[in-house]
Amino acid sequence: MVGLNYDTVEAYITALEQSFVIFRLMPYSGNLRNSIRKSRKVYFWDTGIRNALINNFNPLNTRTDAGALFENFFISEMLKNKINQGQRINSYFWRSLENKEIDLIIETGQTREYFECKLNSPSSKREIEGISAEIVTLDNYVDKLK
Repeated sequence: MVGLNYDTVEAYITALEQSFVIFRLMPYSGNLRNSIRKSRKVYFWDTGIRNALINNFNPLNTRTDAGALFENFFISEMLKNKINQGQRINSYFWRSLENKEIDLIIETGQTREYFECKLNSPSSKREIEGISAEIVTLDNYVDKLK
């Protein structure tokens, strides 16, 4: 607990969003009202700022936060690519009641792409409650960003 009330934290997060330091992913939900009430995930546009704030510039293979760092990196780079290509997208994450998660959903019109970030994974797809998500790893992330 940091001792700040909700409105203060929300004001700080909004200021960081408006200055393009962080961004939030909304949870995916068929019901907009439920989406607004659910928690959001916060990511940094620049993982260097993230690393500076936690004072950790160690190599990826020695870090305890390697999975979270990779997830932040991939999601921010994917969104930057889509924006730079002029695509109009909506981006979300999804979490089930059993805490199964899809890290990134990109919606372009009626099309959706699903991504699950794993540093290392032998498979290329993951089935989560009937949704097939592409597994993004250190070995294939460049191909996914094209």
